[in-house]
Amino acid sequence: MPGPIKIVVLDGDETGQELLEQAIRVLDPALLQIEVELAHFDLSLEARRASANQTVLKAAAAMRETGLGLKAATITPEGAGDVGSPNRILREEVDGKVIVRTGRRLPGVAPIAGVHYPISVVRMAVEDAYGAEEWRDGEPGSAGEHGFRTERVTRSTCRAVAEFAFRTAIKMGARVYGGPKWTVSPVYEGMLKEELDAAAARHPEVAYQPVLIDALYAGLLSGATDAPLVIPALNRDGDCLSDLVLPMFGSIAGAESVLLAFDEHYDTTVAMAEAPHGTAPVLHGKDLANPLAMILACGAVLRHASDRHGPDAERCSRAVYEAVLETIASGVKTPDLGGHAGTTEFTSAVVERIRTKIEVSSSLGSAA
Repeated sequence: MPGPIKIVVLDGDETGQELLEQAIRVLDPALLQIEVELAHFDLSLEARRASANQTVLKAAAAMRETGLGLKAATITPEGAGDVGSPNRILREEVDGKVIVRTGRRLPGVAPIAGVHYPISVVRMAVEDAYGAEEWRDGEPGSAGEHGFRTERVTRSTCRAVAEFAFRTAIKMGARVYGGPKWTVSPVYEGMLKEELDAAAARHPEVAYQPVLIDALYAGLLSGATDAPLVIPALNRDGDCLSDLVLPMFGSIAGAESVLLAFDEHYDTTVAMAEAPHGTAPVLHGKDLANPLAMILACGAVLRHASDRHGPDAERCSRAVYEAVLETIASGVKTPDLGGHAGTTEFTSAVVERIRTKIEVSSSLGSAA
């Protein structure tokens, strides 16, 4: 027996923490009828400052051991010399290579530009514009002042993005669409294009349509979404693309974000799921924020847990995803999706649907 599913829970700040507390209701062992153990680490800004980020390092070490993490949104302070971004530390400590975010149709929510099929953005989790060395030369404030930035990408990260993009496309029945601006930057951005071409050769069964990043943006709004898509991207390009793709389906809160680390065979070693949005301070304490992305993040963690814990975890993951979509289809929606339900009400509706699904699945036994 594989034992209980051990999930590292990274507590956060403001509305991010409130949404996490609601979402983990769907991980209740009594609800799922499987063993789940949650190990909490405080990643609030206060705790990070008090521990000089040691709490972040401990959380990362725990995720390397369990392979599973669930993270609330956290505050990244702007001041130089402060604790900085916990996301950057976590990605580096677990050797995260890829972030995947999948936009999908939400029942009863009208998409933009006639989008009907799911779109997964597979981006670098490290390198590129984030973490680049920056400096200025010249008289500050003068017309002659210059700004510089040294960015880097590695072949290993480009290869991880390309390989995972094609493996995701196989699972989704999708085509791999897009790419960097390799004509303008054949040495730097061209490295990702080279790895995409190589992955296409390894996976000839996958439809592959490389287009420049600017043409990709135009295509998303003008007919390229006539089938499921997987979009591979550099770190910054993928960050921007996610913020376009997810609202096309109704709300940036409508999809989970998953950080992935791999072994040498590109099998997943760590999966940390979270919501793609921030701490939403204006909604703090109002019970109005949409918990959809955090609940889906719980479903994603269970899906990745199935690699070690088998079909029971997969069954529970599917119950979470289906319950979320059925709840929206029934008309129970938060204000950002055109409804009137609060955070707690929406989560409670999802929990009840999960309960029914698990009970029906249990009564059917192996026939399910």
